[in-house]
Amino acid sequence: MSKPDHLRQALAQARLYAIVDTGYVELDRIPYITGQLVLGGVDLIQLRAKKLPLEKIAELGKIMRKLIPSEGEQACIFILNDHPELVPDMGADGIHVGQDDLSVAEARRQAGAGALVGKSTHSLEQAIAAEKEGADYIGVGPIYATPTKPDYVPVGPALIGQVRAAVRVPQFCIGGINEQTLPEVLSAGAKRVVIVSALLQSKDIPAYCARVWEQLKVSHRGLKRTEED
Repeated sequence: MSKPDHLRQALAQARLYAIVDTGYVELDRIPYITGQLVLGGVDLIQLRAKKLPLEKIAELGKIMRKLIPSEGEQACIFILNDHPELVPDMGADGIHVGQDDLSVAEARRQAGAGALVGKSTHSLEQAIAAEKEGADYIGVGPIYATPTKPDYVPVGPALIGQVRAAVRVPQFCIGGINEQTLPEVLSAGAKRVVIVSALLQSKDIPAYCARVWEQLKVSHRGLKRTEED
């Protein structure tokens, strides 16, 4: 199986997506936080560093890549937020872009033909358009109000089912999702979620992940993952 096919297969089975956001994590703690997320069994880890110079983002990305296994039981997909031109050198598996960023095609051209490309969407129309554009996965949200995206109006859980009915590529619900809000998100039809601040600020990240995995009906270690949709 080629690397792109392997990544897309792993993406199809993914359920839990974490974001290492430098707005929440001090730079010298990023290696530790990354390692804790790997121990927690997350499926994807994204580096989001909105205010850092490119050189520092590239440096952090290379450090994180060494800590994020690409094979074995703890294998995890590594995604960079923005700056697709940095993806090949840091060895990331893909790139995530927003609605106002590069097109999916241009992001993939810069990141490399085999790179995954994810796109943020905030409405049913944007979700459908992102799939048509060729995105490998989409983010759907923010479901709830979140300090991570203070300028965005929450879309609410109702959008989850609408998008799931219309879009076939993997959908990751994001925005204000945590241990407490997860039940409502799952009841609305979500199969994949992104958790940011709740994970990053947890005193025991692997334990928090384990509780989330329990809600997702999936073990965080080696058990068969059900539901491929």
